[in-house]
Amino acid sequence: MKKIAKILALVLVLAMSMSFFAGCSKDEKAEEKTLKMATNAAFPPYEYKEGEKIVGIDAEIAEAIAKELGMKLEIVDMEFDSIITAVDKGEVDFGMAGMTVTDERKEQVDFSDSYATGVQSIIVKEGSDIKTVDDLEGKKIGVQLGTTGDIYATDDYGAENVTQYGKGADAVIALKGGDVDAVIIDNEPAKAFVEENEGLAILDTEYAVEDYAIAIKKGNTKLLDDVNAALSKLTEDGTIDKIIAKYIKAE
Repeated sequence: MKKIAKILALVLVLAMSMSFFAGCSKDEKAEEKTLKMATNAAFPPYEYKEGEKIVGIDAEIAEAIAKELGMKLEIVDMEFDSIITAVDKGEVDFGMAGMTVTDERKEQVDFSDSYATGVQSIIVKEGSDIKTVDDLEGKKIGVQLGTTGDIYATDDYGAENVTQYGKGADAVIALKGGDVDAVIIDNEPAKAFVEENEGLAILDTEYAVEDYAIAIKKGNTKLLDDVNAALSKLTEDGTIDKIIAKYIKAE
């Protein structure tokens, strides 16, 4: 009987050990199947918050990509100018925030194929003497830190004429208060800001046209290829167009 008891005890120990390791393996697999995305949820309609949930074009496209890859999506909200660094350090798998491909950014990260086109627009007060892009010369310009509007305006008009703000909304508040003469920002959030703030207008002329893409850690060719394959499929089956049309109505 003692022998049988020892055998049963051994079987029990082995079973518990196998269960422990199986649990670890399951947890590891679950962790492996999480795709972590960095964004700045203050850029409607590409990403913004409804309550505590981050929604928008980028959030839905990222969700569709994760589904194609058989993974679950986790979105991390952070300052826009921290996204590239987070991707570069491997703190997140990719960055998606209405982000334009630039030579400077390509030095730090790789980019997916483009999934949308953005336009940089100029917001001014109604009745402003700024009527065209040429009128920005010598004016005080507000931008969101780290955006292409920031990069382009600084290159074109000099850092001394550009004031950087952590959020686009802060730049708009500065415009209303007379601290800056114009704000350069993506056209879609620009339209939202003008709609929400009486007395502002968007110039008819475009400041810049650019393509949006997904930032991925340099050398992570597996994820880059997988994301591009997912984007290609989602483009072909019309999913991306449907998502964009949901948030940006044709005029």
